[in-house]
Amino acid sequence: FPWQLSGGMQQRASICRALIHEPRMLLLDEPFGALDAFTREELWCALRDLQAQQGFTVILVTHDLREAVFLADTVYVMSKSPGRILAKREIELPRPRDLELTYTPEFTDIVHELRAHIGAMRKPATITPLQEVA
Repeated sequence: FPWQLSGGMQQRASICRALIHEPRMLLLDEPFGALDAFTREELWCALRDLQAQQGFTVILVTHDLREAVFLADTVYVMSKSPGRILAKREIELPRPRDLELTYTPEFTDIVHELRAHIGAMRKPATITPLQEVA
């Protein structure tokens, strides 16, 4: 039964169910968030390979910047509610992307650039001290 499978196997089964109808587009909302790091990276590669073979479009919602940069051609950084696009970044890293790429300066520079957009959005407003009233 599906509930008897590990989290990684449940995600694989879920992706298989979605792909069995040969969709042109696949919408994934945090599909790997609850998995351990090794299983997550294994499924990144499985998704990468399936998309390359079948050519469907993937819209991936994730909070994992490494995941976004590894899998995407374009990454959009969004604000909190109401969601607005704060930044758009084309990912021009060569395909197919191997996991070793995630340890390169080129890859981490992109991750840090995207993180800076998020950090700028989260900075609290500057509080100036009140001037003494005479």
